Amino acid sequence: MTDTTREIRLASRPEGEPVPDNFELAEVPLPQPGAGEVQVRNSYLSVDPYMRGRMRDAKSYVPPFQVGEVLQGGAVGQVVASNGADLQEGAWVQSMNGWREHYTSDGSGLLPVDPDLAPVSTSLGVLGMPGLTAWYGLTQIGNPKQGETVFVSAAAGAVGSVVGQLARLRGARAVGSAGSPEKVAFLTDELGFDAAFDYKQQDLNRALREHCPDGIDVYFDNVGGDHLEAALTRLNTFARVPLCGMVSAYNLKEPPPGPRNLASLLVSRATITGFIVTDHYDRYAEFAQEVGGYVASGELRYRETVVDGIERMPEAFIGLLQGDNTGKMLVRVGPNPS
Repeated sequence: MTDTTREIRLASRPEGEPVPDNFELAEVPLPQPGAGEVQVRNSYLSVDPYMRGRMRDAKSYVPPFQVGEVLQGGAVGQVVASNGADLQEGAWVQSMNGWREHYTSDGSGLLPVDPDLAPVSTSLGVLGMPGLTAWYGLTQIGNPKQGETVFVSAAAGAVGSVVGQLARLRGARAVGSAGSPEKVAFLTDELGFDAAFDYKQQDLNRALREHCPDGIDVYFDNVGGDHLEAALTRLNTFARVPLCGMVSAYNLKEPPPGPRNLASLLVSRATITGFIVTDHYDRYAEFAQEVGGYVASGELRYRETVVDGIERMPEAFIGLLQGDNTGKMLVRVGPNPS
């Protein structure tokens, strides 16, 4: 029985692209639960693009990570000790206590996970925050109609892959961009996208003219930059743009110039709406019922890219920002349900 555990701390703030030296693997005493507390052994840890913003010492919608302190993120794990708490030993829970192998908690912020309904890892992906992000942004902001065209950037990622499938399930035409021929094949052959293209090999404007010949009614933006500029040119009248992320700018040292063609919005009368998923967790039950049903029936598919070992958390995070993942990027640090 070990009396220590491991965690990842922010060693320094990245300048540009994160590097391994920005992170520190620390061995610390294993936290023991006090009265009314539980000890949780994490099994899967999440890395997500938004974490890059928290590594800057700048005001945002969430406080920045602090140098020298353990990082935070989504995690799913099992209660291995309970000291008078409502959660019993053996229960599975989701939390924001990631980037560590163990933690103690009084139960605040822990969400029960039923391992009999779906693999516990899905609580961090298709049935968790990324899935809710996709569902809310598409259905509540994009609101695609039968026969409309939905274009989604970073379509092979955890959010984009769900967006395109939900668009198809609503009778819309789904078009996605991705960063490799393998990811393009994943979108069209496995997920059922109507069209997809490799943005590294094709000119964006030409690709959108080819694959969205009737224009774009909904652009779900995960990338910003050149993708946003190209999409603005193809927007149909009264198009909707859920602004989810701008991963193309996350590692830049200076803010990029805005799209040069914002004036096109005057012609299209399109609406761009930024949103943060944490504002909409009151819709989680509605999302889980709909998307959980699609996952259970096989109508909505997902893929996970899994890296083993907490020591590889920085590698997984850096790889995520470089597009190494297909679907949800996870780090496995503990056992699965038996």
